[in-house]
Amino acid sequence: MENVYADPSVLIDVVNTSMPFGKYKGTLICDLPVHYLEWLYKKGFPAGKLGMLLSSAYEIKINGLDKLLRQIKDKLGKGNSHFPKL
Repeated sequence: MENVYADPSVLIDVVNTSMPFGKYKGTLICDLPVHYLEWLYKKGFPAGKLGMLLSSAYEIKINGLDKLLRQIKDKLGKGNSHFPKL
């Protein structure tokens, strides 16, 4: 079985990248609501890096791991996180 390693830069990109189109244009991918990510999942994520980032955010959020994104966002000084404080 091949070892698979996570690339931490993907999480940083999820926190730094804004949605380039649609209803949530300008919203950081990490701040997109789950219902929107679910809708995109059903429609099919776009190709390329954007699709990979959206897919990553979707998997993180549906598995209850939002805290990871919140911690990265806080460390990067993104301030005013849309995540509720725990």
